[in-house]
Amino acid sequence: MTTEEVFREDSYQQRLAAIVTAVDESGIRLDRTIFYPNGGGQPGDTGSFSFADGTTQIADTRKGKETPGEILHVPAEGSTLPKVGDTVEIAIDWDRRHRLMRMHTCLHLLTACIPAGVTGGQVSDGKGRLDFDMGELEIDRESVEANLNALIQADHPVSSRWISDEEMAERPELVKTMSVKPPSGFGKVRLIEVPGVDLQPCGGTHVARTGEIGAVRIEKIENKGKRNRRVALAFVE
Repeated sequence: MTTEEVFREDSYQQRLAAIVTAVDESGIRLDRTIFYPNGGGQPGDTGSFSFADGTTQIADTRKGKETPGEILHVPAEGSTLPKVGDTVEIAIDWDRRHRLMRMHTCLHLLTACIPAGVTGGQVSDGKGRLDFDMGELEIDRESVEANLNALIQADHPVSSRWISDEEMAERPELVKTMSVKPPSGFGKVRLIEVPGVDLQPCGGTHVARTGEIGAVRIEKIENKGKRNRRVALAFVE
């Protein structure tokens, strides 16, 4: 059974009532969820489920391996588990999620500051990184950091929209990641747009305006092979 992905349309919703559809050793399945599953370089959400018989702490959220569109909520060891059919009040760890949202959007802005293909990346709590296929391109750390913070401080709006698989195939220039292609075969692909700055396919959660990100610093730029350079970021506060 597929899970309704409420977080795709509203990444700011922190609590939601849902119905348990399955419980087994791999996790808890719900009819709908605000918990983001690990993917696209962004970690899965943590949080809790509250119900008549107790509370379940959720240690991770993952995509189901057997059923496309299924989301598994992984309980912490020793947690009381709900039963199939129970109505649960689910709540994400909002402070952690918001930090992940801020950094994910920040990494999108970073791709607008460095004109090179992305070969890998990771969103983490309070920090993040992207790997770029630089080739012979040389970048100045201070200049990139200043340009990135200028985009953040400009408080650009951030929005999402959907295009069809066919439209996505006709616009390959939208894909900045060289090793990972956007999911296709579902009829539509989600785009994240910062008007006049960046537009690319992404299924992750993002802030509504770049000003929410806050000041960031480039911690280091590392050589990762002949062509690859890793740019690591962290929040200033």
